[in-house]
Amino acid sequence: MTGNRFDNRVAIVTGGGRGIGKAIAEGFAREGARVVVTARSENEIADVAHEIVHTGGEAIAVVCDVSDEASVQQMVDETLAQWGRIDVLVNNAAANLPNIDVVDMEIDAWRRVVDVNLTGPFLCARSVLPTMIEQGSGNIVNISSIGGRHGSKGRGPYRAAKAGLINLTETLAAETFAHGIRVNCVCPGGVETEMLRMIGGVTPDRKLMTPDQMANVVLYLVSDDSSAITGTTIDAFGPTHPLFSGQMMR
Repeated sequence: MTGNRFDNRVAIVTGGGRGIGKAIAEGFAREGARVVVTARSENEIADVAHEIVHTGGEAIAVVCDVSDEASVQQMVDETLAQWGRIDVLVNNAAANLPNIDVVDMEIDAWRRVVDVNLTGPFLCARSVLPTMIEQGSGNIVNISSIGGRHGSKGRGPYRAAKAGLINLTETLAAETFAHGIRVNCVCPGGVETEMLRMIGGVTPDRKLMTPDQMANVVLYLVSDDSSAITGTTIDAFGPTHPLFSGQMMR
């Protein structure tokens, strides 16, 4: 591993087993951070942590369901037992559904999507903040979505939760500013991930971004280069920006 932008910092990345979360975890590790890779899938996060360690970094895999209060607290406790501090939380874990109109939505499906995408970041932030406040420093980055900026047919729970996450970001930033903690949000546009494939968003003619591009935005927001930025949501729409509808990116 090379780089020392995040030496001696401890970063938790939820949903870190694949896609954007995996790229974020690997990016932190490349630049010196000790990384907690967490998700519900033990095999995926174990593979990511193993690869980080194999290439000279420091990482542990901790199974966690972000929608479960006890599971989140256990993940935080394991992080503190391993490294004694928490400098970064990236709330990246997400859940989505195929297109379902609200009139046809089962309550359990609604709750599952909202619990992972909105309640999960709340639980994770609430659990890490006492440590960050005691340290007098910390960074939280919430991963929302282009869908958090506006509603859409068939996407009710996901887009409502992602919109709420933008608001939660501002609330957390306001509540923690005096403690030296920064809280920001990223709204990715179309990124080539398994989740986007699941909902039919990956097609041969659609220009998409890579998970590494999103990871670079997150690393910037956590770095000292962005020390003036807090309570802000960055739209990283890339070629899927509505401004470019019908255009080919060159």
